[in-house]
Amino acid sequence: MRFLAILPVLLSTAALILTTLCLFAGSRPGFMEDYALVTLNTSRIGQNVLNTTSSESSNPFISFIDNVTNSVEAEINEGLNSFAKELGLHDFYSAHILDFCEGFYTPTDMPNATVSKSEIKKNVTDCSNRTAMYHFDPQQTLQLELNNSGNSNINLTDLNWPDEIDAGLKALRIASQAMFVLYCIAIAFAGVAFLAALASIFFTGRISSFINVLIDLLAFLAIGIASAIATAIAVKAADVINHYGNEIGVSAQKGGKFLILTWVATGLIFVASLVWCFDCIAGRKDKSRRYKNEGGYS
Repeated sequence: MRFLAILPVLLSTAALILTTLCLFAGSRPGFMEDYALVTLNTSRIGQNVLNTTSSESSNPFISFIDNVTNSVEAEINEGLNSFAKELGLHDFYSAHILDFCEGFYTPTDMPNATVSKSEIKKNVTDCSNRTAMYHFDPQQTLQLELNNSGNSNINLTDLNWPDEIDAGLKALRIASQAMFVLYCIAIAFAGVAFLAALASIFFTGRISSFINVLIDLLAFLAIGIASAIATAIAVKAADVINHYGNEIGVSAQKGGKFLILTWVATGLIFVASLVWCFDCIAGRKDKSRRYKNEGGYS
């Protein structure tokens, strides 16, 4: 029995679980919501329009605000989040590999004198259907919610939505699809690595070690490339949205927890491959030593 194989079994099991969690994070409301690739914050969307447009403007968004309240502009700015709700929009949209989730910040969307940043939590209200090759399109999502809420006369262009955001995120579509495929491949290889390591507990020999090295390296490549693409997507998407969306009250945050999760999975399967490399080399040296000893006795 090869007791050293127990370590790769544990490592490949952990890598398999973490990689699977990366793929299915956010697949239903409340399930690993903090592990999104990117979180879009729209709680202050339209603030620039309120600050720069007069009440006589023909902008449908301003007309909507005038119908909702007669408060002074300062009060409007303070309560802008409630107007986003009136428009049918949510405070945040978190993009995952298979879908997106949406919801509101509680008890408020921004820190104030009575509520600190650490006290603000996400309240997920809904998630889209899980879809293979999914790519989050914020413009389409926000406009659809405006239409469904009965405010189809308001277009994102009325809120000065930047075309640069759409162009920047559209460039990431192929990368998102490739990432999904690679995570599926990584899960498959991690599963095979687990089964091969489990079988190697009962089968000794350098051939089995070499086979495990190959399987683990393939799993490492798949998870590693998927993690690299996920990192690039998260960083690029957040940068584009923050750069062009700041003026309209829209911001984004890359998924730090997701990136930690996926890179830990990458590291685990890499360590498993190193263990098998050591076993393969150690087995070769042990065989050479036995050969010399047998030759000495003859």
